[in-house]
Amino acid sequence: MTTTPPTAPPAGRPAHAPDPGTPDRIAAAGAALARALQRITACALGPYQSAVIRIGFAATYLFFLLRELPHRHELYGPDSPWHWDLARRLTAGNDAFSVLLWSDSTLWFEAVYALTVLSAAALLLGWRTRTMSVLFMVGVLSVQNRSVFMGDGGDNVIHLMAIYLVLTRCAQVWSLDARRAARGAERGAAGLPPRRDVVGPVLWAVLGPVLLGATLMDGLGGTWWFPVLLWVLWLSAAAWWAAERYAPRGQQRALLDVLANLVHNATLVVIMVEVCLIYATAGWYKIQGSRWQDGTALFYPLKLDYFTPWPALSDVLASSGLMVMVLTYVTVIVQVAFPFTLFNRRIKNVLLVMMIGEHAGIALLLGLPFFSMAMIAADAVFLPTVFLVWLGGRAALGRQRLLGWLPRRSRSPEAGGPQQVPTARSAPEERGGTGEAPPHGSGGGHTLVG
Repeated sequence: MTTTPPTAPPAGRPAHAPDPGTPDRIAAAGAALARALQRITACALGPYQSAVIRIGFAATYLFFLLRELPHRHELYGPDSPWHWDLARRLTAGNDAFSVLLWSDSTLWFEAVYALTVLSAAALLLGWRTRTMSVLFMVGVLSVQNRSVFMGDGGDNVIHLMAIYLVLTRCAQVWSLDARRAARGAERGAAGLPPRRDVVGPVLWAVLGPVLLGATLMDGLGGTWWFPVLLWVLWLSAAAWWAAERYAPRGQQRALLDVLANLVHNATLVVIMVEVCLIYATAGWYKIQGSRWQDGTALFYPLKLDYFTPWPALSDVLASSGLMVMVLTYVTVIVQVAFPFTLFNRRIKNVLLVMMIGEHAGIALLLGLPFFSMAMIAADAVFLPTVFLVWLGGRAALGRQRLLGWLPRRSRSPEAGGPQQVPTARSAPEERGGTGEAPPHGSGGGHTLVG
């Protein structure tokens, strides 16, 4: 038996000397980690994606509340079959939160319903987004937890996204807050003093006593995290106001900006994971069903009167066995495959278009428009930034053409606004604000969201 002698180290190098390339690799890894930390702390990523999520979910719930306005008393109000006492007993057991259960007065119900509608409209426009996102969350949870057996699967998505939105900086673009911040930046560039924000602090000052009273009266539900979330939001708004007022360029202001960016970026990741879990679980459960396996699952809802707003169109589709089989299998394949295609941008975008088309078909064929709107808004977190920028440009151009017949007004910064309002992704917030305006730095959106 022969043995291989040990390999001798290269001449001039000790036997146990470290590889000379190791320090370079460690330095490269450290530099990459530093760049990643700089990226997630210096800016809020996905500004266009988060704006589309804000607009999509606010519009979905606003349209739902407006459509059910004639039937609001039967669905969630004093005339509901799910009586107020039954709702109280249920929330006492599952620790759910609903301000509608603070009183069984019809006037109180009307006030909460109207406040939810107004907060959804304000969030859609991006007016005082931080405050309105909190009021929108409270309204969504209150209305849905009042009658939990109403609605469809889209309610669960809106329920979760309403909570996530309060943690995002979703007003960086396409919002009235962004326009206000851009005007403030132009005033600063022109050497004019910044305008002090009064509305934002007043809104949070009014909400403070309400939150304190609800906490003392045990009206925030039985879970520990919801009161903690509300108090953290209120205290962070107070800290932001103090930093903007007394140290707008100090370290405290920079620290708050970094923390807000971290929370925003982490929440954006949670939203992406949530969407992937929705599709993955839906797809894998479909695989286990015999009707999905033999390709006939789509046929049955097309024959239910409850899910056929267009009976003639449903009959045409159901009469083609090949079309039913293809759509059934494509639905399963797209839902199962989507989470595994996120790191291939081209394939991800193709499947994303297919899923959006699928939800549009559900809205049309099965009569579930709000479920489809909620899912399309959730899918928007994966839309490419280039496409969203192009879409925003087309929308702005269409608005200009639509309003072209109006007389043009030249507005100077001293008069209260610029001639053209730029995108305020990097404009500083107005002094005295509470964090609704866009952060410092730019968030281009890349990797999964771009």
